[in-house]
Amino acid sequence: MMEPEELRVSDLLPKFTRNWPWILFSVCVFLVAAYTYLAYKQPIYKTQASLLIQDEKKGNERDQPLKELDAYVPKKVVENETEILRSYTLMNRVVDKLHLDVRYFEKTAFGKREIYKASPVEVFIEFGKPELYEAPMLLTFIDSSSVEINEQVYPLNQRIKTPQGRFLIKTRRAVGDTTNQVLVQAMKRPAAVNGYLKTLQAEPTSKASTVVVLTLEDAVPEKGEAVLNQLIEEYNQAAIIDKNKVAANTLRFIEDRLAILSGELTAVEKEVERYKATQGITDLSTQSASFLQAIQQNDGLLNQVNIQLTTLSDLQRYINNRSLDRSATPALVGLNDPVLFSLIEKLTQLDLQRSQLVRTTSEQNPLIQTIDTQINSLKGNMEDNIRTMKTMLMSSQQQYRAKNAQLESSIRTIPQKERTLLTISRQQAIKNNLYTYLLQKREETAVSHASAISDSRTIDVAQSTDAPIKPVPLMIYGLFGFLGFIIPIGIIGSRELINTRVTRRVDVEKITQAPIIGELTRKQEPDYLVVTMTNQSLIAEQFRTLRASLPDIQSDKSQVLLLTSSISGEGKSFISLNLGASLALVGKPTVILDMDLRRPRLHKEFNWSNTTGISSYLTGKCTVYDILKPVPGYDNLFIIPSGPPPTNPSELLSGQPLKQLIAQLREHFDNIIIDTAPIGLVSDARLVAPLADMSFFVVRHDVTPKNYLRHIESLFREQRFKKLNIILNAIDKDESYYYAKMYSYTSNLLGKKKWLSFS
Repeated sequence: MMEPEELRVSDLLPKFTRNWPWILFSVCVFLVAAYTYLAYKQPIYKTQASLLIQDEKKGNERDQPLKELDAYVPKKVVENETEILRSYTLMNRVVDKLHLDVRYFEKTAFGKREIYKASPVEVFIEFGKPELYEAPMLLTFIDSSSVEINEQVYPLNQRIKTPQGRFLIKTRRAVGDTTNQVLVQAMKRPAAVNGYLKTLQAEPTSKASTVVVLTLEDAVPEKGEAVLNQLIEEYNQAAIIDKNKVAANTLRFIEDRLAILSGELTAVEKEVERYKATQGITDLSTQSASFLQAIQQNDGLLNQVNIQLTTLSDLQRYINNRSLDRSATPALVGLNDPVLFSLIEKLTQLDLQRSQLVRTTSEQNPLIQTIDTQINSLKGNMEDNIRTMKTMLMSSQQQYRAKNAQLESSIRTIPQKERTLLTISRQQAIKNNLYTYLLQKREETAVSHASAISDSRTIDVAQSTDAPIKPVPLMIYGLFGFLGFIIPIGIIGSRELINTRVTRRVDVEKITQAPIIGELTRKQEPDYLVVTMTNQSLIAEQFRTLRASLPDIQSDKSQVLLLTSSISGEGKSFISLNLGASLALVGKPTVILDMDLRRPRLHKEFNWSNTTGISSYLTGKCTVYDILKPVPGYDNLFIIPSGPPPTNPSELLSGQPLKQLIAQLREHFDNIIIDTAPIGLVSDARLVAPLADMSFFVVRHDVTPKNYLRHIESLFREQRFKKLNIILNAIDKDESYYYAKMYSYTSNLLGKKKWLSFS
């Protein structure tokens, strides 16, 4: 198995150079394709808007009123807000408000182009069948009140029922039979929403900035601007709704408490009025006033403790029984513990984050599960804090009650009537103070609820670029031109990488050390015998060069030249005939033996009969003179055909008669050329090899498999063939590794003809 060889670019340069017209043609074709693509591709514009978001790390002065009410105000983090801006929920509202689930196109010379407000009609879909979303509808306007859809006429500005579904086609301006046709493409809502989300980007300008830049790419700049502006509006509305939920929750809590206190206060006031009327009391003594003041102060403190305990109990029930709806958050009236406030603020913040994430992700999202874990941890900390505070408050409660008991024992010394009135008046004062406090808080909360605004501010409204950003002509031409250049280059290179046949001289030199004695280009002439006295073609001159490369060409000693190859069809018979003709033209008697006894060829080129030949001689049926045939037109060139195919060619070539034939031919010819069978198929060449003085292995361009070169190297290294040389045959002119000389015929000054060579 052949090992992969390194393919250098320099080895492929001749092929690239030879195929430069195809490469240039490919580049031109791709450039034309780029021009066509740019002409038919609808340009895409970029729309951009910027939004300032109040980040909790930077603070927000508008949060202060709700902080004073002990109500939690949600804070915003830029990273979370960018995800909300890209949420499916907000974009779904935008698509619904702007009716973006229906797109409109007009036909142009370069294909259809999307239009937006330029469409003369607007389609409102009530019910769509699957056919409605598969292909666009072509609207052809018949007159000012009729439209044709798929060869059916329907009224305008009325609900219609079609095979595609029920919808309303409403005109935006007057239409008629001269109005251009409109293509209407309806999309399912999820597909439309996801389509816009894919092109929407929301990113902060920097890590330290709270300014978010919104970017949208669309074919219609007007539509892109409308989408971004509507998206910002929907985002602000959602933020206001979230803030109002907190204030509304506080208002509900205060209203509930006021309703309870109002009933209690009314009952106490009626009790005072009734007691005074029945007992005839108009004023209290100074001592009674002193005791009343002391016990009122103590009762006020005790009542504050009771309120705090009640609030803590409410908060504890809220924590234990709290659902995922954060709208039920109780107001922390009467509490002033900063640690508890911090825990509640963190818990509510996590609730808000979870609520925002649930809008865009599922409950199984790892981020939601992490927030749930943090919420459970905070609940545990709050439970501990509440238990500690309740323990401290209950201790204070016992102290105030003990003091009340002491004061009440003193009050018993006061006349019974005054003491009873004092008790009733004390309850009246307590209820009245608490009622006044809650009224004040209700008004403050109502003001904050009415003045709620979004925490974001639009810095720049949506604006589109004047020029399209896609496609970029220079980039498209460059990309298509590069493809047009690299594809033919890749095809040529790939063919070389997967090619298993010899295509270059270096393929031979890398594998075998056998010398290359000659190179022959691909034959252009139709004649099989190209070496003649008058033919000065390139291949004829290459055979003359090959003749000159023979080491004993000037010697008078007879030499036997053996030609073989790896497989059939590599041109050894062609080389044998023309090499013999070249030797004969310089006065060297030459004979060619067609010793390919299985597939003889030379006799076919001269239309000779093959009834007698080498096989006849080796079997003793004739003499050498009976099989020796002169080549017409060549005085010193003879051919001995192979003769009838024998049944035992290997045995005939191993016998003594072949040695006698070669010895007899040496006496009459200077050069004996033996054309044997391919060595890769049979053993004939190995049997004849000991009789040869020099051997030539024919390797044909793009025919000889590379793995056969290792066989040649083995034969050369083991010296199975004497003076083994390689002849490269049928190579392309561009694959030559020498500069071929071109010859032309001219007349010299002496009137004699000669051949001039020039490079």
